[in-house]
Amino acid sequence: MTAPLRDPGPVSATGTDDARLVAELRAGDEAAFVELVERHHGAMVRLALTYVPGHAVAEEVAQEAWLGMLKGIDRFEGRSSLKTWIFRILTNIAKTRGAREARSVPFSALLHDEAAEDEPAVAPSRFSPEGAWRAAPREWEISPENRALSTELGGVVRGAMEALPPAQREVMRLRDIEGWSAPEVCNVLALSETNQRVLLHRARAKVRRSIEQYFDGGTV
Repeated sequence: MTAPLRDPGPVSATGTDDARLVAELRAGDEAAFVELVERHHGAMVRLALTYVPGHAVAEEVAQEAWLGMLKGIDRFEGRSSLKTWIFRILTNIAKTRGAREARSVPFSALLHDEAAEDEPAVAPSRFSPEGAWRAAPREWEISPENRALSTELGGVVRGAMEALPPAQREVMRLRDIEGWSAPEVCNVLALSETNQRVLLHRARAKVRRSIEQYFDGGTV
């Protein structure tokens, strides 16, 4: 089993909820552990899937991360949030397991390729020679009553995200679906602020293009 990590993050000190949970975990309070599992386990499995080749392996990685968290809780120093620390344990275990499975590409390699590519977030044809929009991004309105359209659009968004390169997909999922802050994403995925911003911008631009094609009746 991978050794528990020391708190790696430069994020600000933990809040009162973290302090409570840490104290309860150190005292062996099972309810505190269950509370954390209910909060984070699903997101941990989804993040592990970025590195390993299947849901069953991702579940094993998450379970190992929980064990690592319990074994290392006495060494948690509070220099990052408890959530960030747990997810850093997870990503380190997932990277090791992914390499052992020999079926996944390290996230750092995927990131390097994507951050280096000269890919415009918006097609140059959308702009005039003077730099103004030829066709500005559309605004979409879906009435609450039109649930069928909303459901179909949700499928378009999910499909567009699945088609993204892994690093872009993971950054967008953590920011826009899981609701993580930029510092949390940078800390857990070991990204610079610039790389995180570039990956998120490119991902959002690609998903938006798919939505535009959907509303224009084109092929997504």
